Amino acid sequence: MFPKAPAGRYILNLLFILIVSCASPPPPQRQTYPLTPSIREIESLTKIKAMNERILMSALSKDNPYHEYRIGPEDLLEIFVFEDEKLNRVVRVNAQGDINFPLLGIVRIKGLTSSEVEREIRSLLTERYFQNPHVNVFVKEYRNQQISVMGAVEKPGVFDLTGEKTVLDALALAGGLKEDAGQLLFLIQPPRGKEVAPDDRAPKTFVIDLEMLLVKGDLTLNLPLIHGDVINVPVSGKIFVGGEVRNPGGFPLKGKRVTVSQAITMAGELKPEANGSEVKIFRYTGEGAEREILTVDARAIQKGRSEDIYLRENDIVIVPQSGVKVFLIGFRDTIKGLFGFGFSLGSL
Repeated sequence: MFPKAPAGRYILNLLFILIVSCASPPPPQRQTYPLTPSIREIESLTKIKAMNERILMSALSKDNPYHEYRIGPEDLLEIFVFEDEKLNRVVRVNAQGDINFPLLGIVRIKGLTSSEVEREIRSLLTERYFQNPHVNVFVKEYRNQQISVMGAVEKPGVFDLTGEKTVLDALALAGGLKEDAGQLLFLIQPPRGKEVAPDDRAPKTFVIDLEMLLVKGDLTLNLPLIHGDVINVPVSGKIFVGGEVRNPGGFPLKGKRVTVSQAITMAGELKPEANGSEVKIFRYTGEGAEREILTVDARAIQKGRSEDIYLRENDIVIVPQSGVKVFLIGFRDTIKGLFGFGFSLGSL
């Protein structure tokens, strides 16, 4: 038997334990650190940065194949002939791209640069009236042109164009790409009117691979712009449907799995002239600019006779026209930039 400790000593021991426990340091708090971006996110941000640097450098560079302005309808020209002041004129280019010049009559100048117009007028005057005349041509007023840039750009909006501009110029005007910009750019051109060839009267959609244009430097994709053009840069994580559907464009996946038939439904269903049995899917293979081309029968899918395959991010679904020319006409009228993906129109 052990002797019992006095009650007072027990209380003192208990108080001592409580004081020591209170004086001891608190348990260390768990520190939290921000999540490190994934390798894929870092690569994406680095790529966007490189693309924006290319956009800026292109805007400042004069080595652009479309840098020198080409004259078009409604431009106002000032023309000087040193040998005869009576020939000096301010003339406006008509809708057909012609001017009416003294002694020469109608002169076709659409699509020419100022220096080319100078040579043309000089040549015509030399043939008939003067020996080695001196001609100067200046663009006094550019035709009123506006383009729209929307989607994953820093400053979307409507921009006035002065002189001939390209896709890179438009991206520079819009402040470059946002961090969530996708790899594809859609350039939608309006109908050009009755005075042009029949193939130019319908609206057209060009699909441009931004990596090919801005990282690989393929300037064949840096297309010239015309009045009324709309540029759309969808955010990443989308699929794209074009051709003979009612509402072509890009559609976000938002973590969902989307099939071919669902994508066509999102695009407003097939038009009556669509060739649903020859739908093409252009899929990035991960090797350079190459894309895999799949052919599916949307009509058979609708009837349950064919597999309704799932699409992947950045897949492009093109529904061609039906008829004798079948795919070539539908493809040509909807996509003109796909040669940037590793094949040309001539190979189809």
